[in-house]
Amino acid sequence: MKLDNATVLITGANRGIGLAFAREALARGARKVYAAARDPASVRLEGVEALRLDVTRPDDVAAAAQRCRDVTLLINNAGIARVGGFLAEGSIDAAREQLETNFFGPLRLSQAFAPVLAAHGGGAILNVLSIASWINSPLLATYGATKSAAWSLTNGLRHELRAQGTQVLGMHMGFVDTDLTRGIDMPKTTADDVVRRALDALEAGAEEVLADEITQQVKRGLSADPGVYLQTIAR
Repeated sequence: MKLDNATVLITGANRGIGLAFAREALARGARKVYAAARDPASVRLEGVEALRLDVTRPDDVAAAAQRCRDVTLLINNAGIARVGGFLAEGSIDAAREQLETNFFGPLRLSQAFAPVLAAHGGGAILNVLSIASWINSPLLATYGATKSAAWSLTNGLRHELRAQGTQVLGMHMGFVDTDLTRGIDMPKTTADDVVRRALDALEAGAEEVLADEITQQVKRGLSADPGVYLQTIAR
């Protein structure tokens, strides 16, 4: 799918990777960019249309689908992360909280916008995933579980939406230098770099993009013996 003349809706578009997606979509000639955020006043990028959207609220999602009936590309970017292992105090509550945004959010948006995309010839959905979809550790245990669920969701949507001509792209990446990873002492890629690679892959018709070198290494390691997922991620 080409960005030129596309109408794009980006969740969590007020900062970080979402903001980088909005800038790059405009630079590639998108006709309109809906920049969605819980607080639309926090969207300050010129050239976009700010949209109030909390992906955990079904009423917000329904209202967005009703208002934005011209969307041809949905980017499910909104996400939250909580540090801690599965056995840490409060981990069940943390898992539920993150699932609402990281899994049920993209599911709600995809259900709501699939008919919109179909009406415009199929369009595309881009889901922002993570190497934490494949590997896990006490650093981001519950977060990783939610991203594994989001990866499975992406794979399932790809098959369900193929008949209507909708391209579904899963974007995997390691640590990106955003507010979400502040305080984590690991090598980080810039948001602009991973977004450019993701949109290059989208425009090339891909279904998966490994947006940085560490992600490419991890993907290769999944079939190694022993598998890379048997190792932990150090802080």
